[in-house]
Amino acid sequence: MLLAAGTGSRLRPLNNIHKCLARVNEAPILEHLVECLHQHNFKRLVVVVGYLEQGIRDLLDKIAGSLTVEYIVSEQFKTTNNIYSLWLAREIIQEPFVLIESDLIFTPPLLEDMLLPDRIVISHILPWMNGSTVSISASSPHHVTDLHINPNQNIDGITYKTVNIYSLSRQSWNSITRRLDFYISAGKVNVYYELVFAEMIADGSLDLECVFFDKAFWYEIDTLHDLREGARIFQ
Repeated sequence: MLLAAGTGSRLRPLNNIHKCLARVNEAPILEHLVECLHQHNFKRLVVVVGYLEQGIRDLLDKIAGSLTVEYIVSEQFKTTNNIYSLWLAREIIQEPFVLIESDLIFTPPLLEDMLLPDRIVISHILPWMNGSTVSISASSPHHVTDLHINPNQNIDGITYKTVNIYSLSRQSWNSITRRLDFYISAGKVNVYYELVFAEMIADGSLDLECVFFDKAFWYEIDTLHDLREGARIFQ
């Protein structure tokens, strides 16, 4: 599942196209992702769209190939956050799946270890990175003990950056959707879904194993500077 409903406002002045259509070395971010899915023989792609959705549909019509593409339209994309986008997929997805956000570019071999369920991609932290982080167990270095939403909070021990790619089993997804229902029914539609994941990891209802992405083979595109850096890394 690809989350691609948001406006990507930090990429201005490129605001006439969706962020996932921004080009990294002559190919849109979305095309890089679809090529990766093809290489790993994915059969189905569910995309949550909203802002400038037609451009996404037009490109996928051209490049989807053997992928079956299904769309979920978030009519509230201007006033909600990614928790709402994820909640919208609660019924259409009833099988294990990989969750990917639409501003990521990475080399296809990195996805290999995400083809098993209940895993989270993380990376060593570099100066350019911001956003959520995780702590891992000292006794089990591939097990997440905490997910931190606030990058400024006081955290003991070594932390790693989340890369915003998750693989989820049917059981985990069922548990997550129940928690999402609680948030949405309470009107909490403008927070990050990572808040739900963090709560569930803390109370033991979500158990994720870490997969490390090497910093040299992935990048998150938020700004024009990121586009230039992505082009340099993936030239």
